[in-house]
Amino acid sequence: MQIKIHKSYRDIVAVCDTELLGKYFEEGEFQLDIKESFYKGEEIDDGELQEILQEMRKEDATFNIVGKKSIQASINAEIISEESVKRISGIPYSLILL
Repeated sequence: MQIKIHKSYRDIVAVCDTELLGKYFEEGEFQLDIKESFYKGEEIDDGELQEILQEMRKEDATFNIVGKKSIQASINAEIISEESVKRISGIPYSLILL
């Protein structure tokens, strides 16, 4: 999985499954563009990702999460719930503002 933290007034945490980097999905009028410029950062494992997500939640960050593994890690870290997960062309994603 990839994680990249964009520093701004409110940090943006971009997380995706590595194999989705650079891919584009479309379903009807909805698109999911997993741009490397936004998502490519540090490659980490499930445990590391959960720790970082929990720390970033304390910082009032926003989260952009794409991919089955990344979504599951985020659910396990209690950053998102199943109800907040949407899909485009079968690819799960969640956008969270805490």
